Amino acid sequence: MPAVLKAPLIVEFPFTRSLGPVQSAFLTGLRDRVVLGVKTGDGRTLVPPVEYDPVTAEEIRDLVEVAPTGTVTTWAWNHEPRRGQPLSSPFAWVLVRLDGADTALLHALDAPRPDAVHTGMRVRVRWAEDRVGAITDIACFEPYDGDPAEPTGHSGEFEDPITGIVAAARLDYVYSPGRAQTAYINALSERRNVGERCPSCRKVYVPPRGACPTCGLATSEQVEVGPAGTVTTFCIVNIKAKNLDIEVPYVYGHIALDGAGLALHGRIGGIPYDQVRMGLRVEPVWTEGGRYPDHYRPTGEPDADYETYKELL
Repeated sequence: MPAVLKAPLIVEFPFTRSLGPVQSAFLTGLRDRVVLGVKTGDGRTLVPPVEYDPVTAEEIRDLVEVAPTGTVTTWAWNHEPRRGQPLSSPFAWVLVRLDGADTALLHALDAPRPDAVHTGMRVRVRWAEDRVGAITDIACFEPYDGDPAEPTGHSGEFEDPITGIVAAARLDYVYSPGRAQTAYINALSERRNVGERCPSCRKVYVPPRGACPTCGLATSEQVEVGPAGTVTTFCIVNIKAKNLDIEVPYVYGHIALDGAGLALHGRIGGIPYDQVRMGLRVEPVWTEGGRYPDHYRPTGEPDADYETYKELL
């Protein structure tokens, strides 16, 4: 039995969001080396600030400056920092209650080893050299044995406030397609499409899933399908995707390969986009060294009768 494939996979996209007046003031303050909290109706100061009281749900906008010094309330040692974390050498994640605040702020503490960290230790903000209006404007916290710092009395008003941020969302993991899809991918390298048949309903799944989603039975009988197929449904794409060298408009469709029990998706080319239709007979077009068909083009056969593919829509 061939080895099951594995490969690293990264899902990444930039997430853009606008800021309300409270978050805008907080991040703008960090840019200007000022830490702002928000005061609730009962006199608590929340840092980082929120727009609604977590106890009463009352809207809160009363900004107040707190000191850049504080006390560690709890911590955990990070012995192996990952990509994008505040420090590249081992450090402690800490919750710090800044002087003047009633809640704690999560950030990194630059400490040489775990036994140098303890609950109750005094710390202060180490500001980043280049500040842009983000939580990373606090480079980290560092141990501090001096007197509590005094706030400057900032009002929370800024001439050039930060109004939005872009945060990169990223997920790194190792993906394994499993036994069934490994066989499918290996067959594609030979320019073949191989599915698996359910032993009960006899439907052939392409790509195979290792089990029939209808009957719940494991599948193992391999069946070669195609290479030609029928367009069952399609859409016309008018927005160009980043890093995809295909001119718009183009057509993406579901294609039921001959012998398959469900349709797979693929790009349809070799025909004007406004002439693609349901029932169009197509065949795969491979590029040199391609791991899967680049697109599907018309075979020149008469269109398939609707009755032959209506169950695959």
